Amino acid sequence: MTTTMATSLLLLVLAAASLAPSSAFAPPGPPRSSSSTSTTSLPMALDPAVKSRLDGIARSHAALTERLGDPDVISDSNLLRQVMKDRSQSDEVVDAYAEYSRLDSELEGARELFQDAGDDVEMKEMARDEMRTIESTMDELEERIKVLLLPRDPNDDRNCMLEIRAGTGGSEANIFAGDLLDVYRKFMSGEGWKVATLDSSPGDDGGYKNVCLEVRGESVYSKLKWEAGVHRVQRVPATEGQGRVHTSTATVAIMPECDEVDVKVDPKDIEMSTMRSGGAGGQNVNKVETAVDLLHKPTGIRIKCTQERSQLKNKDLAMKMLLGKLYDIENEKREAEERARRGDQIGTGGRSEKIRTYNWKDSRVSDHRLGQNFPLQGFLGGDVGPIIDGLVARDQEAKLRRLSEESTG
Repeated sequence: MTTTMATSLLLLVLAAASLAPSSAFAPPGPPRSSSSTSTTSLPMALDPAVKSRLDGIARSHAALTERLGDPDVISDSNLLRQVMKDRSQSDEVVDAYAEYSRLDSELEGARELFQDAGDDVEMKEMARDEMRTIESTMDELEERIKVLLLPRDPNDDRNCMLEIRAGTGGSEANIFAGDLLDVYRKFMSGEGWKVATLDSSPGDDGGYKNVCLEVRGESVYSKLKWEAGVHRVQRVPATEGQGRVHTSTATVAIMPECDEVDVKVDPKDIEMSTMRSGGAGGQNVNKVETAVDLLHKPTGIRIKCTQERSQLKNKDLAMKMLLGKLYDIENEKREAEERARRGDQIGTGGRSEKIRTYNWKDSRVSDHRLGQNFPLQGFLGGDVGPIIDGLVARDQEAKLRRLSEESTG
């Protein structure tokens, strides 16, 4: 990012910040009256502790906005980018709290109007209607704020690698893996993400034995992570002559992007060999040892990379895939420990968990975590969003319930 570009971007941010009302971070007015009817399913109003936390977030947000005007920050494009990123992470909650505070002030004004109306029935009814409208909006904002305050997965904003491996079922499993790849490509295209193939091994009768993609874009991991696990298909394979239904599987792994800072790898633990790639690609690919085979001895993870036309690029690509797999293992271990600490019984969240069944005969997709069915044709067209949204809502509900139990326990 050049200094000119950074300055222009800074001016846009400061201009947007200047549009916010000066009272945006004023403390909320008095609590709502007991006549308020909350639609909240979980008893977690914005108590003093929550408001104190929100005030702290608002102060930090304001401090980050001030830093955007610091010459030292402006002159350092990397630092400027980091400050802007840190600030943007609290934009939603700060805006929601500012709106909540504004409505709380309006509610107090409506109460005063009701009290001052005396015997004016029409004026009292108008004030009462206004109070009901404001309270309903504040109830919705309370729910939104509570969700925004939930602990976030630190990997949610990262790019990721998506790996599909054919499981049981022979050639039909390979074809099913290819079907899943087509679905995810359609979904990712709709999201506007950039996709690159890192590695692939085609099946003999179509589809893939395994394929690995690099996916880059906004909040990639936060959405795709729900696809990790074992996918099962029940259908009559194209190769089946007697019309019998077969069951096949494919495993999907979602690995957040990482680097040497996230995962430490001892060079002594890596064994590397090279070979000719073979196949299409010209004389260089077929005559020069451009393919790379990496073995991580402590875990037994082996990665063969033939995608690029130079050995150096294949080595870099293989290392990126290895780091992703090692980070995924550590991440899954941490999540398993956290689930054990909470005593969760539903879903392991691991890649060995059977998460979904695709039934061709009944034209339905059954997600076992949600206990719901979805139209098969919609899913095959790349409409994965409704399932992901359901899983996100389920996760948020579980977190809210735990917070409620902790606050009353």
